[in-house]
Amino acid sequence: MHLSDDAAHAEAVDAARALERLYRMLRRLTQPSELSLTTVATLSTLEQSGPFRLTELAALEGVTQPAMTQVVSRLQEAGLAERAADPADGRVVLVHITDAGRAAIARRRAVRAERLGELLEHLSADERAALSAALPAIEALTRLGPPAGSPTAQRSTD
Repeated sequence: MHLSDDAAHAEAVDAARALERLYRMLRRLTQPSELSLTTVATLSTLEQSGPFRLTELAALEGVTQPAMTQVVSRLQEAGLAERAADPADGRVVLVHITDAGRAAIARRRAVRAERLGELLEHLSADERAALSAALPAIEALTRLGPPAGSPTAQRSTD
């Protein structure tokens, strides 16, 4: 069964609106910190897929190389990331997350999860089940997004 173009467009608009509201709510659940969204995103990327060259990291996060240099310098000064020579090519510098960086990300996620858990308690059992059932589709959707560094993959600040 295929949706008509109008129905598919309406579904996409509804999904975009709901996901935008969810994104904003998740941002509000996070306690204010000295870490910018780009800094946290960079730490997350390093944790999940690092280490990376500075240029690769900048492309993945959708920022310029000078901006990423500043982000990495701040992370390094805070002890959350470090630069080290690539063991395969000593001329190349790779950015790694540190144990302190992993701990900072874990704390941030724990606070967000606790606050989200409090909200989930206000949903009915059916709503919680529907949300749980939707998680695999949401994960699949995130894997289908535009490639990192493309103009449509730039990070939103709203």
